[in-house]
Amino acid sequence: MVSDTGLRIAFAGTPELAAAVLRHVLNSRRHTIIQVFTQPDRPAGRGRHLTPSPVKQLALQHGLAVEQPLRPGEMDPHGLLCNADVLLVAAYGMLLPAGILQRARLGAINVHLSLLPRWRGAAPIQRAIQAGDELTGITIMQMDAGLDTGPILLQQSCPIFPDDTSASLRDRLTPLGAECALRAIELIAAGEITATPQDAALACPARKIDKREAQIDWRSPAVQLARMVRAFNPWPVCHTILGDTHLRLWRAQALATPPPEGFKVPGTLCAFTPAGIDVATGSGMLRLTEIQLPGRKPNMAHDFFNAHRDWVRPGMVAA
Repeated sequence: MVSDTGLRIAFAGTPELAAAVLRHVLNSRRHTIIQVFTQPDRPAGRGRHLTPSPVKQLALQHGLAVEQPLRPGEMDPHGLLCNADVLLVAAYGMLLPAGILQRARLGAINVHLSLLPRWRGAAPIQRAIQAGDELTGITIMQMDAGLDTGPILLQQSCPIFPDDTSASLRDRLTPLGAECALRAIELIAAGEITATPQDAALACPARKIDKREAQIDWRSPAVQLARMVRAFNPWPVCHTILGDTHLRLWRAQALATPPPEGFKVPGTLCAFTPAGIDVATGSGMLRLTEIQLPGRKPNMAHDFFNAHRDWVRPGMVAA
């Protein structure tokens, strides 16, 4: 039974993060979801069959109306948003025009995976890890026509651990984002929330990840490369070429120890130990601990070396 203070909510989202937010709101049983917007079904899996988004699957399980516009301009052609108190957005995957953001009675709010104004844009988790940030979090903001520029309604911090990958950090941020979204909705319903403008001088962009970024440049410092490996796990995954073989690097750690004499050229394989394969970089060494050959599953680097002693040897240079 929805209470007198419950809101009529339109929801826009696509991946599992968004489904977690929608599920949390539904489980509260205090608010009514009147409409769900999500991305069109996409090919997935080995068969590349059209597959509904996690949000669509959840919405259909609850008997909710689902719209899947191809473009922002095709969203809400029948004006259903005018019946909503608020539009809740979580990783929808489309930039929404101002006309859509203003259609619900109280406008639109967004669940963003950073502590805005730091890391505005498409890849806040990856960019935070890549930059060496020790803290990130969730921001619930009032949406405007800019890219993550709207005023802040609520924030909750979350530490970034030294071994966090984008996958592990997202796993912790997802339930936190769902909790923050519901908390913000409750405060909005009670009329107890205040919007705080962002300080634009502190803003930095979290540009979309380009697969070409994942190519390892061994001239970079080991600390920077280790962050890059964590940031790009599970996608697009850092890679290098050893001999004629393309290697994907799933896990690695920076070593402050300089490469030994005779192994100073960046990319040179310096040592093979049970802990991993040590590679010279522009500063320090990068210890590879989990790597993957084409068509194979990821494997511990030491096991890879033991299986390929016939051609992998110290002194080889990765490109």
